[in-house]
Amino acid sequence: MNIDSIKYDRWRNNMVDQQIVARGITDPATIDAMRTIPRHLFVSEALIDNAYGDHPLPIGEGQTISQPYIIAEMTQALNLKGGERVLEIGTGSGYQAAILSQIVFRVYTIERNNNLFLRTRKLFDNLKYHNIVTRYGDGTQGWVSESPFDAVIVTAGGEKIPQPLIDQLTVGGRLIMPVGGHLIQELLLVEKRKTGIFTTSMGGCRFVKLIGRHGWKEEEKDQ
Repeated sequence: MNIDSIKYDRWRNNMVDQQIVARGITDPATIDAMRTIPRHLFVSEALIDNAYGDHPLPIGEGQTISQPYIIAEMTQALNLKGGERVLEIGTGSGYQAAILSQIVFRVYTIERNNNLFLRTRKLFDNLKYHNIVTRYGDGTQGWVSESPFDAVIVTAGGEKIPQPLIDQLTVGGRLIMPVGGHLIQELLLVEKRKTGIFTTSMGGCRFVKLIGRHGWKEEEKDQ
């Protein structure tokens, strides 16, 4: 193991201890995944030394990699047990999908920006994350041909939860998404039961905009 590997391992474990566990994340699978995935490989070379900081980072194309705690919080909220098929809307850097890949059977992830899509697909191949399936397109419409999904995670904020994503969720499944205005949203956890749809607020948050047929329109993205 070279000096850089030792350094990044130390930074990653410090991140988990100080930012994740210390703030109340208790799910062993989420914690193990956060200790395993090399977050520094999902940011630009210029930002590698900031990869394990307690904040989001730009990844280009007007997008960000989320703060580590938010990723852990959203992952834990899905209550994953290990055999699930999970749909992610907004691949972005690929880090959230990589975390999920360590926990579930298969991750299906959709990205609307072609540059990010090509970059992350190559990264997944290089890191041999073979249980991640990528797609280029409008994530607000879901992935009908691969549905239903045991869980859905949306990594961008919209005015409301796209109905296709609820329709493609299994009964007993969970969906998590930031919902609200252009600048500030509320992180909502949706549980789809036989008796209906139940929603719980997990507090305020701020994400990039969810663009698509069932999200914000392209012309609204910079407002």
